[in-house]
Parts: sequence; structure tokens; C-alpha cells
Amino acid sequence: MKQGTFVVLASGRGSNFQAIIDRVKEGFIHARCVCLITDNPDAYAITRANKAGIPHEVVSYKSFSDKIRYEEALMEVIARYNPDLIILAGYMRLLGDRIVDTYHGKMINIHPSLLPAFAGLHAQQQALDYGTKVAGCTVHFVTRDMDAGPVIIQRTVLVLDDDDEESLSSRILIEEHQAYPDAVRLFFEHRLRIEGRRVRILP
Repeated sequence: MKQGTFVVLASGRGSNFQAIIDRVKEGFIHARCVCLITDNPDAYAITRANKAGIPHEVVSYKSFSDKIRYEEALMEVIARYNPDLIILAGYMRLLGDRIVDTYHGKMINIHPSLLPAFAGLHAQQQALDYGTKVAGCTVHFVTRDMDAGPVIIQRTVLVLDDDDEESLSSRILIEEHQAYPDAVRLFFEHRLRIEGRRVRILP
């Protein structure tokens, strides 16, 4: 059987990218990362890719006159690698309809809340402001609507009385580093079936 391939889109430090490629190296995920793509030439994720011997490409948003031209260039880079899966790992741009539709069912993201609660930026602070007792993270398929795609995996953490955004974020991140590789593994084991809003995990 042909080994599956994926590309990762990241904008910053790339800790989830690292968690995933570590699990690939351990043999937990039976697939290969063929490229890191970033919109930020200073992203620390590039250092992680170099250390792992993974090619990287920079498609800098600032190099283009508008979002349409940027995404055309991004799609050209992705198409060159022809991945089975696109993984968004701290990629800080909303993708347009064309790219999302092209890779429907083949693009996943992770968000630091129990969606549909607290979509968008600063989800951890949103949870604290609301006064929830439980927070967590969600791995989901990417759709046209922000943080609204079918849910693959969710993991929870308790919100402590003395939590601030930094402390809650750090505990959620530990769960992200477990949940995201789990979801990637399920994808490459062909065990995820989208049924409307639900994702069924096959035995």
C-alpha cells in the first residue's frame, strides 16, 4: 500500500507540527510529511522542519497585492506536493472558499476550545470570561465557516479557580499534542467518515 502524505501549514512556533512529526518518526502515524508551508518567513516552525529534514516553502502574504493572489500561489505550492491531507497547525489566516472546497474532507484544523463554544481568537480567554468549568481542544475538518467543520476529536481540561489565559492555554496545549496526532492517524487509517455534521470513527 502506498504511504500517505501530508503537508502542514503553520504561521508560528509549530508545536503541534512538532508533535505530529514526532509521532510519524515513532511509527504511530503511517504517513509522511512532504512539506511545511508557512506565510511567515520568521516562523520557528521552519527551524523544526529543517531539524527533521522536511522541505519548507514560504508563501509570504505580504508579497501579494491581495488575498486572491496569495491563495492562488498557496494552492500552486500545495498542488506541487499533491498531499492526501492538509494539516493546519497554528496557521493564522482564514482560507477562502476555493481552497477549502478544493480540499473538502482533506483539510483539518485544531482549535483550543470545545467547539462550537468559543470560536475565533483567544478562545481560552473567552472560556475564562464566560466562567466555564471545563475547556479543551477540538480537531475538526475545515469548512467555509470558521471553526465550524465536523468534529473529529475533542479533549477536555478542567478550568481551575486560579487559571489565567497562559496557564489554561498551556494545559490545553498538552491535550492538543495528543489529540492532533490521534486524528491524523485515524485519517490515514481510513477510519474517518463524514456523515453530515458528524464524523464517525470506524473500528
